Formats: sequence, C-alpha cells, structure tokens
Amino acid sequence: MDERDVRLLKAIAELGTGSPERLHEETGIPVSTIHYRLSNLREEGVITNDRYDLDLDKLGLGVTVIVEVHADYRGSYEEFADRLLTVEGVTNVYFTMGETDFIVVARLSGSEMVERLIAEFEQLEGVERTDSTFVISAIEEREALKSYELETLLDELVGE
Repeated sequence: MDERDVRLLKAIAELGTGSPERLHEETGIPVSTIHYRLSNLREEGVITNDRYDLDLDKLGLGVTVIVEVHADYRGSYEEFADRLLTVEGVTNVYFTMGETDFIVVARLSGSEMVERLIAEFEQLEGVERTDSTFVISAIEEREALKSYELETLLDELVGE
C-alpha cells in the first residue's frame, strides 16, 4: 500500500462513495489509476465489498483499544466528550453512569499509537485517570478512517 492507496481510502470514507469520478475530483488521481487501484485493493482484501467497507486489520489499524476515562471536568459532558474526540484514532465516545465517566473506542496501528493515545488523554484538562483494555476480537467496526487526518494515515500506513 502506498500514498495513493491511502488517499483513495480516506476519500472513500469521507465522501461515502467509490465513484471514480468523485474520487478523482477529491484526490486529483487519474480515473484510470483509481479503477486499477480499487481493483487491486479488492483483490488484496482491503476493500471487502462494493460498499467499500474496509478490513482495518489489513489496512494496518488492527489494534482496538477501549479506554475508561475517569474525569472531573467543568461544563457539560458533551463539551468534555468533544475534547476526547480531538484525539486522533478515537472512533466512539460514550458518556456512562457508574464509576467510569466515559468509554472511548480507538483504532490504532500499534503499541506506539496506544502509548500516544493514553498520553494525550491524560494531558486533557479534567481527565483524572484512564484504564485501557485491548480488544481480542472485533465484531463490527465503522468509519474509522474519518477519525484520522490524512497526514497521520500517510505517516502510519505508507511504507517507507
């Protein structure tokens, strides 16, 4: 996988379409190249169907982490949740009852990104502590690429 593949996959996630013409408008990649690359991504199993669902393990975002966030924050829980969503890789944030204030789900490429994720959470004002759990098997994942900036995806997923 190279930079063009990652740019295409990010555009598909953002646009919600695999239309070569729309992807060309978004990325500047020639339509004929888009057809060729989408075909290759299907053969490699990265694109799993015509809806352009992605196999995040094959893409390189195979580590799922669930983080319990214990917080003491000012303002609304929605505002605090918005701050949690600023951390790259976060796909879901849930406000909960009980000892844990928020549950956060993130899709990451490896242990270095897990370490960065936790460090970023702990630097957010209002986070008292976090407890993290690695997921052994994911039943369903949605829209993970939308939670990343394109440059981060390129840095993490494109081989040197």
